[in-house]
Amino acid sequence: MHAFFAMGGYAAYVWPAYGVFFIVLLADWLVPHFRRRRLLRELRERIARQDARKERAIRPSTASS
Repeated sequence: MHAFFAMGGYAAYVWPAYGVFFIVLLADWLVPHFRRRRLLRELRERIARQDARKERAIRPSTASS
């Protein structure tokens, strides 16, 4: 078992490569999730601003009259 983990003397290169691979794999899985959440939040905010703008155009304020 020790020989397997030592990787024939190349363990200092092999195990970090596995670590970097799994970090990149995790990032590749998480980044689209966070990007989707951010885009959906921005879209909801944009729709809310448009709705508010339409509401103001339909019912002008009495203070400006």
